[in-house]
Order: sequence, then C-alpha cells, then structure tokens
Amino acid sequence: MYLKEHTIGGLHDFLDPILKRFALRGGCAIDLGAGSGALSVRLRELGFEVIAVDINSERFKADTPFTQLNLDNADFCSLGDRAFDLVTAVEVIEHLENPVAFLRNIRSLLKPDGVALITTPNMNNVPSRLRFLLTGTLHMMDEKAPNHISPIFYHLFMRKYLPRTSLRLAEHYSFPKKGYKVSRPYYSWAFRLLAHLLPGPALFGDVNIFILKPSGENLINADKS
Repeated sequence: MYLKEHTIGGLHDFLDPILKRFALRGGCAIDLGAGSGALSVRLRELGFEVIAVDINSERFKADTPFTQLNLDNADFCSLGDRAFDLVTAVEVIEHLENPVAFLRNIRSLLKPDGVALITTPNMNNVPSRLRFLLTGTLHMMDEKAPNHISPIFYHLFMRKYLPRTSLRLAEHYSFPKKGYKVSRPYYSWAFRLLAHLLPGPALFGDVNIFILKPSGENLINADKS
C-alpha cells in the first residue's frame, strides 16, 4: 500500500541515511505527527518497535500501533510512562501552539541516551529573508499554509528554546542541501548566489533538520528570563 508523505517531496528519502545511523534493532521509537504512517513504516523497517501518534486517526493507514493524541496537550508525554530510543517529529512543531512545551515533552519521552529528529520549514533561508524584506510576510506561514502557526527561527531555537528544554543540538542539516525546492526554479541560481554572500546559518534549504540529544542540564524557568 502506498502511504502518502505529508512533507516536501524527497524529505523522507533524505532522512533515511540519517535515521539508519541511529537504527537500533529492538529499540523503541515514537513518530509524533505521523500523518499517514509513511515514516513509521520506515522506522519499523530499520528494526524499531514503533508507536505512531497523530491527532487525526482517519488519515493514518499504516499497520503499526497508533495512538490518537493532540500534541498541543501539555502532558502528551505521559504515554504509559515509556521512554524511547528515538523520537521523530517531521514537519510538526510549526503546527503547534507552544513549541517550547512540545520540546520539553520530547525530552521527557527520550531515554538518557536517546535521540530526537525534528524537521521544520527553514525560516532563515534566502527566499524567506527576501520575502519578508519585500512583503513583510513569512515564507510558509501565509494563506498557502494555514495550519502553520509557529515559525521556528534558527537563532531563537538555539538560544532561547533549547536551553529551556534540557535538550542540545547534536547535528543540523538542511534539505535540499545546497538548493531550494519550493521556490520558483528560475530564481534558484540567484538564491544560491546570495546564500554565499549573506551572513548567518541555515541560508540553504527549505527544511531544517535538527538532531537533538538530552543535555543533562536542568530546565530554565522561562518565567525568570
């Protein structure tokens, strides 16, 4: 059965070699915002025991264990008090009302040596910067993406979000690695040129991919900062 991937085309294939590095036969994985279950099936094929989680049970078509859950719930991490070797959340965090709370729940789901893989639209890339400069609107946060409500900016993610969640960035990737898929193709050459001239991280790619691990540090109280 074909399972539709509710992501930018090619993202799951790009994630395959990354996920294979963390593959653990018999390990436990949880796929948050599983959609149709396409990624859940890939995780099972890597040897994980997989639980898929999504708010929408009707579009889930995979033959893996499924839990219907609203990821905006503050305590969604209490899934039978289980801890996981791998947590995935592909194109999920931008749909949620409280990204920091979501990251804290991910930390609670992870084993001490566990790994989380999160992807989200790249708000720092060249097309996004130019669009905001020229129109004052955010790329992937307009009427074409009505369910995207929380833009994730690289610097805020690193400096403000992660220190409040007891997570640390282990690796960062962009997809496509040195280009763009959702922007107009005949402008891509100009975007790539500007990416070599402008300062800052995450200038390439339409999607940011964050590999997170527990930091071992105490959570920062957001009310005191």
